[in-house]
Amino acid sequence: MNKKQLYFKLTFLFFMMLTFTGYAQKAFSDGMKPNVIFIMADDLGYGDVGFTGNKKIITPHLDAMSQSGATFTNFYAAAPLCSPTRASVLTGRSPFRQGIFAAHTAGMRPSETTVAEVLKKAGYKTGFFGKWHLGWVEPDEIESRGMYSPPWHHGYDETFATKSAVPTWNPTKTPDGWTSWGAKEDGSWGGSVYVENGKPVTDNLEGDDSRIIMDRVIPFMKESISKETPFFATIWFHTPHEPVVAGPEYLAKYPDLPLEKRHYYGAITAMDDQIGRLSAFLKDNKIEKNTIIFFCSDNGPADRMAKKGYASAGIYKGHKHQMWEGGLRVPSFMVWPEYIKAKQVVDYQSSTVDYMPTIIDMLNLPAPKKVNFDGVSLKEVVLNAHSSHRTLPIVSGYQRLYNDIELYSYVEGNYKICVPDKGMDMMLFDLKNDPSETKNLALEKPELLKKMIAGLDKVKESWRLSREGKDYQW
Repeated sequence: MNKKQLYFKLTFLFFMMLTFTGYAQKAFSDGMKPNVIFIMADDLGYGDVGFTGNKKIITPHLDAMSQSGATFTNFYAAAPLCSPTRASVLTGRSPFRQGIFAAHTAGMRPSETTVAEVLKKAGYKTGFFGKWHLGWVEPDEIESRGMYSPPWHHGYDETFATKSAVPTWNPTKTPDGWTSWGAKEDGSWGGSVYVENGKPVTDNLEGDDSRIIMDRVIPFMKESISKETPFFATIWFHTPHEPVVAGPEYLAKYPDLPLEKRHYYGAITAMDDQIGRLSAFLKDNKIEKNTIIFFCSDNGPADRMAKKGYASAGIYKGHKHQMWEGGLRVPSFMVWPEYIKAKQVVDYQSSTVDYMPTIIDMLNLPAPKKVNFDGVSLKEVVLNAHSSHRTLPIVSGYQRLYNDIELYSYVEGNYKICVPDKGMDMMLFDLKNDPSETKNLALEKPELLKKMIAGLDKVKESWRLSREGKDYQW
């Protein structure tokens, strides 16, 4: 290629970039209202899907969807367990600001502003489907932990929700051989039940739980389309949280694996099929190009399944309930065919607290007043491949003080400090050169350790002020 050809090629590319950027900015500034979908798996490890490198599991729809947008390789959950992470997804704020320290320990405060509330105010129809786990969903069900705080108190018009986990096959029945929480001698399920728009559900609850959830999502989207109203759908699957059970069709896909792993993989493949069903619906109704999809897991793989080698955190150490990378790094992607370039691999450090700021920025919506976000917008990262260093640290953690557990992780740049598990000391790792956390640098770099501990303490103090009323209108 001669200099003249190179000049014209670079000039063409430059003007194309300006055109795309200008078009995107115009669309956002004109109040464009794309549909928005949040999809979350439950206890899905970083290594439990094809698009992160698992060669044995069958997840073609997730793999294809990830290829159609930006796949995040450096994405963190706000906590290594469910409820706190879910609170962060909907608010852009650390669960520690909200008093949601662990599972079943609280409910979302009415004064928190959620993505659903922001989008509903902007003219969206909002729907929640699946595992809520941010408060009870039955007002008369009084329990020793948590509080009544259902999704319809937080901006959702349509709801089909359980309080917490259910079996991933036949969610109203105790699985064969299951003797832990929720088991009942008569064979019924003694744990969470489905509640639809405030009333217990009795129909269409047989078979695969992911299909049961998607059976409610599809009509919700159809109605929104028929009324020419943009929609926001939050789809939080129970899969592959225990009790994890796959139906016969999905067990048959993994004949050479141990039975328990067949159930684990089979349930994930069943969930993947329902994500494929969702994708097909969007294409059939010609709205896939104007629909933003976020996908992630709420934390790393479950302790027992990871220890058995059935669930995987990939190259990362640890699992759910631990502050090692394996408890916090989760598979994630973001798709918007109209604007986000396909087959992007994004190494930018990002987190579940980034969802809310990203939505607000992309749709040019006003940010909630008096709110301290712990996340940043990913708009420039995914639209313009902007990959400068993150301006805020990624801080994760959880507490169960009755059991003397108070764990934190603080990631800033290449380095991370954490108390990985109960009874351990603060450690320091170089994630860029040691992503598997094999070498603790705490003794080698005492000044850096001291500086990062001071940064963590500053964040914790900000959390405390928020939690005690600074951010709320009483």
